[in-house]
Amino acid sequence: MAPLITLLTDFGYQDGYVGVMKGVILSICSDVRLVDLSHAIPSQHIAAARFTLLNAYAYFPKETIHVVVVDPGVGTARRAIALQTPYGYLIGPDNGVLSGVTDQVGILKAVSLTQSAYWRVPEPSRTFHGRDIFAPVAAHLAMGVSLSDLGEAIDPISVTRIDVPQPRKTENAIVGHVQHIDGFGNLITTIPERMAQHQHGGSRVMVGAVDMPFGLTYGDVEIGHAIALIGSHGWVEIAVNGSSAQARLRLAIGDEIQLCLSP
Repeated sequence: MAPLITLLTDFGYQDGYVGVMKGVILSICSDVRLVDLSHAIPSQHIAAARFTLLNAYAYFPKETIHVVVVDPGVGTARRAIALQTPYGYLIGPDNGVLSGVTDQVGILKAVSLTQSAYWRVPEPSRTFHGRDIFAPVAAHLAMGVSLSDLGEAIDPISVTRIDVPQPRKTENAIVGHVQHIDGFGNLITTIPERMAQHQHGGSRVMVGAVDMPFGLTYGDVEIGHAIALIGSHGWVEIAVNGSSAQARLRLAIGDEIQLCLSP
């Protein structure tokens, strides 16, 4: 079966950046399958890209190569890295964007992409490593080049992580944080299903001054009303049926969420 590469960037489609990366990959490995995971990550938003990759990688075949280019430090001393995990390969900047996956599954092998023979050109652009380093490295990996040949081995412990505050339970609340806001304005919290799975179907939730039920579906409340539920990603989500919870609650990524529970 042809190798599979996914692309996750903050490039959007107004410019040709995504297409150029694909052209570089196809010039090296013409039979590769390319999947656009997303190109609508908010500009330079490392945490949003981390979350998107974390919630997508498990749905792809093992040995998939995931390329992430959300890279506000492009051209600086930050490393370009490639990682092997039990679920495949991750390629991107060493800025924490890959850490959601690696925190879950670990790292089998890690390299810094120092071997210029596998770059597009020996002297890459200081502003477009997606084109000149990450895309060609992914294509060579898809062609069968060993991870070890792509650069210097590095200690997996040295790979940059984003520390996401862990949720906790108090006597009458579950305390977490907003870790992602999707395109519908739904607030995805750091509270996993296992901490709240017995709350739906009767509990009331207070988020700030807004009172809402803990339900099963968006349709459990009328249009314009707020609800807490377990999203398809397995995290507690705060939503407003037919509208934006972000606009209603005016919360941002990193803000604390206290689900104050009552029967």
